[in-house]
Amino acid sequence: MSSHPRDHARVIPLRPVPADREPLWRDIVGDVLRRERNAQGRTLKDVAEAARISMPYLSEVERGRKEASSEVLAAAARSLGLGLADVLSLAQRELTRTAGTARTAGTARSAPARGSMGEVRLAA
Repeated sequence: MSSHPRDHARVIPLRPVPADREPLWRDIVGDVLRRERNAQGRTLKDVAEAARISMPYLSEVERGRKEASSEVLAAAARSLGLGLADVLSLAQRELTRTAGTARTAGTARSAPARGSMGEVRLAA
């Protein structure tokens, strides 16, 4: 018999996620869309209809299960009263915050080498 209380669901991850793994872009963008939708007190159905996206697909995007095209992201952003640049900016801030948290935990990888013009050099 399980030791979990009957009124709480137990979440079993599909795949183990390493603690030092960088977050996926689709996870971050989905979180941003969901956070903005919830902040506006809007339903998934309402936003999906306004964006002309199926509700199940938008749900999958919000949960990071689908990698949405730029057209779908722009439509979802517009339905929330945002531009695509706004969503991407919020996602970039979240990614930076997440990366900063990983660095303070000592799990970040070394920064890539940068040339004199600021370009990133990949290691050979």
